[in-house]
Amino acid sequence: MYIHVKATTGANKEEIKKISADHFEISVKEPAKQNLANKRIIALVQKMYPNTLVRIINGHHSRSKLISVEEND
Repeated sequence: MYIHVKATTGANKEEIKKISADHFEISVKEPAKQNLANKRIIALVQKMYPNTLVRIINGHHSRSKLISVEEND
């Protein structure tokens, strides 16, 4: 399954807004430096979909990201 994420980094509080079944807006406290924000976004998506493999497919350096969520065997 693929989900689209619009990321906001350096926010005051972490927040996840579900826009539709596969579109989310995620705010994280971490800055967009040294991959910190991407790692936190992956961790938050992992909490939403437990027992899955989560990875960023597209948008590593962008606010708009395409994330793959696959069942973990």
